[in-house]
Amino acid sequence: MTDLAEIKAAARKAAFARRKAAFDARPPGAAGRLSEVLAGYRGVPLSGYMPIRTEIDPLPAMAEASAYGPVGVPVIQAAEQPLRFSRWTPEGVLKDGPFGAKVPEVDDYFEPEILIVPLVAFDALGGRLGYGGGFYDRTLERLRAIRPTMAIGFAFDAQEADGLPLEATDQPLDMVITESRVLTF
Repeated sequence: MTDLAEIKAAARKAAFARRKAAFDARPPGAAGRLSEVLAGYRGVPLSGYMPIRTEIDPLPAMAEASAYGPVGVPVIQAAEQPLRFSRWTPEGVLKDGPFGAKVPEVDDYFEPEILIVPLVAFDALGGRLGYGGGFYDRTLERLRAIRPTMAIGFAFDAQEADGLPLEATDQPLDMVITESRVLTF
């Protein structure tokens, strides 16, 4: 492992521990702030995610947004490839996807203009530490080359960290929404 890989692994381990504690203590209505922000973008195509393990749950806000416009979830195509986004509805049939996240049973791909992004850690400048696959970085780079695309990190307050080990290829977040606040960059 390289020094940077070791530093990122240590940062992820610490962040996962903070996220687990926050998940265990999560308040009801943790997606409330996310819903409030998305209300200002009614009808704009967006993507959320199907929460796995200790990720904060965006599904209530996604369900609300789906009444006004297209909402999708990421579908991994292959290693080192950008994500694609398949239309999701609260009552839609799902199947198992890669890495334990559910995906729509029937693919109906579209390109979102807002991405609600899961993460392991974030910083006060819009930096994001993900899971290490680079899927969101490649995807945001591709989408932002086509049109303005907003990346909203959704996390628990406890996932904030100082001095994240970031690289030049890491795509910045435009906003982070937690259970208690909204940070814009």
